[in-house]
Amino acid sequence: MNYEDILTNLKKKIYHPVYFLMGEESYFIDQITDYISKNVLTEAEKGFNQHTLYGKDTDVDTIITHARRFPMMANHQVVIVKEAQNIKKIEDLDSYIKAPLKSTILVINYKYKTIDKRKSFAKQLGKTSVLFESKKIYDNQLPSWINSYLSAHEYSIAPQASAMLAEYLGTNLSKVSNELDKLIISLPKGTKITPDHIEKNIGISKDYNIFELQNALGEKNILKTNQIINYFAANPATSPIPRTISSLYYYFMKILTYHFLTDKSPNAIASALQVNPYFVRSYTAAAKVYNPKKLVAIMEILREYDMKSKGFGNVSTSAGDLQKEMIYKILH
Repeated sequence: MNYEDILTNLKKKIYHPVYFLMGEESYFIDQITDYISKNVLTEAEKGFNQHTLYGKDTDVDTIITHARRFPMMANHQVVIVKEAQNIKKIEDLDSYIKAPLKSTILVINYKYKTIDKRKSFAKQLGKTSVLFESKKIYDNQLPSWINSYLSAHEYSIAPQASAMLAEYLGTNLSKVSNELDKLIISLPKGTKITPDHIEKNIGISKDYNIFELQNALGEKNILKTNQIINYFAANPATSPIPRTISSLYYYFMKILTYHFLTDKSPNAIASALQVNPYFVRSYTAAAKVYNPKKLVAIMEILREYDMKSKGFGNVSTSAGDLQKEMIYKILH
């Protein structure tokens, strides 16, 4: 069962006796847990029937004891176990999982790790409970996730704005959703979010960001590139060199990949590069500026400055000056 199915069932009051929520991405685990915590019981019922345990302070026997209690003046009791990855021998819950109390909703948060799905404990969870793995989202999936999140709240977003957010915020979905909520609170429903909205409400410059740097490099616009990299050098906290190097590496790798595509139709390019079709034209143009030999040389430049930014072969050059040097070598 996936995240959307779980929430849909919860909203329909279709409850399962055990929710074992595991995986690297904490956002989906938190969302499911928060929904159960806030919505299954009324405020009056929660006092006697909702309990939260923490992995560092509990054990399997204590969890089972709580789970086997019957609710008081309510149809259900909710037992939430947070930080369950810290519980020793979590698989000893198997005896309860085989015959869970139907009036109990046991929610287990097993973050940043997964149990072995091949073992009997996981197989038993699959039979009587909800076993959900919250997988880390990849960089290329983030713009689509942003679009879906906003669409669910009756907003849309321009491709440039989505790319800005994805590049600036990274794949921490809790952080991304918090920033998107700022936009939702600030703008009327139905708004199509633009770079101007993002600059005004989140504080990401619409002119001086990694996405605009990529565009300037792709066009080999030396003036604009230097303006952006000078801004980065003057604002190291908002534009750290590791982020710049990482983003440029993936950008130039996509251009290199483009050169070796046999099918260069727009849809095929978008699929191969894993980008919004809106941006295909810019990659096509950039490929005319940078041939494969130059792109390989750029990869070496990025590796060189990644090492220098970490102190290898560099004693005193500031991060800002390193970024300027790196961009100069890429352009020339």
